[in-house]
Amino acid sequence: MPMRELGVDDTLGILGLPWVRPRRTSAGLGWQGLYLSAQDELPYRKAFDGAPSHLLILHLDGPVTVRRGRRGLTEVSRVPPGGLFLHPAETTLDVELGGPLKTVHVYVADDILRAAVGDDHVPVRLNEELGVTDPLLEQLVLALDGVVREGAPAGRTYADQLVLTLAGQLAWRHSNVRRAGSEPLDRATGLTDRQFTAVRDLMEARLGEPLPLTELAAAAGLGVSRFARAFKDRAGRPPHRYLMRLRVERAARLLRTGTQPIAEIAAVCGFSHQEHLTRVLRAQLGTTPAALRREG
Repeated sequence: MPMRELGVDDTLGILGLPWVRPRRTSAGLGWQGLYLSAQDELPYRKAFDGAPSHLLILHLDGPVTVRRGRRGLTEVSRVPPGGLFLHPAETTLDVELGGPLKTVHVYVADDILRAAVGDDHVPVRLNEELGVTDPLLEQLVLALDGVVREGAPAGRTYADQLVLTLAGQLAWRHSNVRRAGSEPLDRATGLTDRQFTAVRDLMEARLGEPLPLTELAAAAGLGVSRFARAFKDRAGRPPHRYLMRLRVERAARLLRTGTQPIAEIAAVCGFSHQEHLTRVLRAQLGTTPAALRREG
């Protein structure tokens, strides 16, 4: 059964408090198995029932004192900027925030963590952690928040790749899987010629649309986690980067040979707007749409 997009009803309840003011969320972006919210929080103390999703909170400023527990406040930490708060699904929480704070919350479905391990039958329970730091997790959360801020439909494949990497880091470094001494399952070999052609054909046919990683994986007949590794082994880059290269190549070809307005070319090639196309061309080719058009 395919995973669905998570919403605020799948969260612990912190986001519904009157003293928590979300500034942006991933609602409506179609992200399967994950919900992200960036907000300003004022001091509070509250008890929550468990939620169906696992919770990761990144502190953007501080330091701030946080107390937590299950039935009473038994753990306290002075959490610095970049500090993390991790809480497993289906687990009650008592928490007290000691000062105003800017945060990014990431809620992750259990299916996502199990998929990252590579075995749907392996139970994965997120650790209860407070004030820890993990530079990779921090950068992944900030990158996902950047996709939400940009709001570009073309970022769907990139966001799916970020979610997969984030779930893998949570599963292997911040869960019972790590404590049990397990190792990741077999590393995928590269895609076959048939699989790679099927995936590339799908990318070419839908360059102008959001393209979830799940659909690319389905074209290859693989699970998402295995597909991402296998595709990189074959193509030398992750799916979202390969897809971006195809979009750049088509845009450059249309600019050199056609007469469509630049904004239309940006849209049909999967860029959110003309400025997005300009920014990517400058970064990847060292040129601009207008310059490519003059080259003919």
